[in-house]
Amino acid sequence: MKILMVLTSHDELGNTGRKTGFWLEELAAPYYVFKDAGVQIVLASPKGGKPPLDPKSNEPDFQTDLTRRFEADPAALADLANTAKLKDVANGEYDAVFYPGGHGPMWDLAEDRDSIGLIERTIAAGKPVDLVCHAPGVLRHVKGPDGKPLVNGKSVTGFTNSEEEAVGLTKVVPFLVEDELKAKGANYSKGPDWQPYVLEDGLLLTGQNPASSGPAAKALLEKLGKLH
Repeated sequence: MKILMVLTSHDELGNTGRKTGFWLEELAAPYYVFKDAGVQIVLASPKGGKPPLDPKSNEPDFQTDLTRRFEADPAALADLANTAKLKDVANGEYDAVFYPGGHGPMWDLAEDRDSIGLIERTIAAGKPVDLVCHAPGVLRHVKGPDGKPLVNGKSVTGFTNSEEEAVGLTKVVPFLVEDELKAKGANYSKGPDWQPYVLEDGLLLTGQNPASSGPAAKALLEKLGKLH
């Protein structure tokens, strides 16, 4: 089994002068859910090479056993240092696609034609796509086979307005994930802030926040088990 994990290449947090990127737990937790299940993982990003890590996500308060395992894993670090360019792998054969979050994807992946096309083709081929935290915002321009927004009428979740407010970035991000999903016709729902919350609607799986990334990856493996 082969899963493509798509990471951001964007490292500027709006006009704050601060750095952003992908959120470490949202890569590390799913990475080991897949790895420990014997899944082949391909990491990709729009620019290829080493994607930017949101420095905040590696502060002690946000570290977990799995982020520490990742940081001490030479094979994982080598995978991360050498992500493929998304345009080069977007037409590959994968059983599923997984998008970790972090604020970075809201700037690049949400507007990236290769990413949009990848998600549309994956869904059209009857294969699942799983996105966590800010990554559901990447769906804003993605269309379903019927030409409507992919999320239209679908049960989805993603980083909440109140979680964004709690981190003080409501006025910095290009859009709010919760508002954008609702605007595209999604049946958006959420659990308590910072608690795991995962939804599955057909081939689309979404997780609300960093704590949802491991559970979302496990839900994806369960989904694949039913499809194969």
